[in-house]
Amino acid sequence: MKKALHQAPAASLRQVRERSVNITAAICLAPALLILAVFIAYPIVDSFVMSTVKWNGITPDREFVGLANWAQLVKDRYFWQAFLNNLVVMFISLATQGVLAIALATFLDITGKKGLIFKIIWFLPYLISSVAIGILFKFALDANFGLFGSISRLLGGGSVDLLGHPRRALFAVMGVVSWQYTPFYMILYLAAYGTIPVELYEAAAIDGATRSQYFWKISLPMLKPTIISAATVSIIGSLKYFDLVYVMTGGGPGSATELMATLMYKTTFAKKNFGYGAAIAGGMFILITLTALVTVYTLNRKTEDRT
Repeated sequence: MKKALHQAPAASLRQVRERSVNITAAICLAPALLILAVFIAYPIVDSFVMSTVKWNGITPDREFVGLANWAQLVKDRYFWQAFLNNLVVMFISLATQGVLAIALATFLDITGKKGLIFKIIWFLPYLISSVAIGILFKFALDANFGLFGSISRLLGGGSVDLLGHPRRALFAVMGVVSWQYTPFYMILYLAAYGTIPVELYEAAAIDGATRSQYFWKISLPMLKPTIISAATVSIIGSLKYFDLVYVMTGGGPGSATELMATLMYKTTFAKKNFGYGAAIAGGMFILITLTALVTVYTLNRKTEDRT
């Protein structure tokens, strides 16, 4: 009996503490959850609701059309062409930005403070506005007055049309995109290098390992969690990319550089078809979410299998 009486206050005190911790956590999380609900959850839900209507964005009348916009989206070859272009952008981003970022971060990690000037210079493109970069390279890659065209004429050749050629435009734009965003991943990998204990390098050097062996056998395996995170960020960013592509080509020539985001923008604001534009946005949300989930699951599963 006495034992039960002694246990009751202890149990009740534990419950009071847990309740206090839960209340404190709820109060601290409330502002963040409110912001997420207002600026993320509500726009997503409202986009799906708007995709069920036909509306020009000006008049107050909205015609309910049900799933007609979604049925049109499934059959829209321009949307699926834009999605394929996004996939091309995604694979190019993973192949170029990831590899270059690791190479630059490795160089900076080796040089240490001596490479500070390189770190500053290489990070500058990421600090420049995407619109400014788009306008700059739109003139630099101009067929008649651009850099490559001028060099070609000096050497006796003709104009070099990169942005106006259907097969070259997307790759030309992706070169600029990689130039701008590689520094972001470079800093990410450089920070990951800072978490690798120095003792590992010292032990590898004592064992006679070369710098190349140290990179492939020690550094790269320890960078895998960062590589997975960087790949996920790159995939999501590639599938919703908009600003630089829109400024440089507007989705042209034809639909050679048309992405899902540029198609949504032109459908919504140029054609004043807010309902179908919302359906495109909903399709983007679904495809990006599925692609990100499959990628994260696949990469994590491979990592777990190897461990």
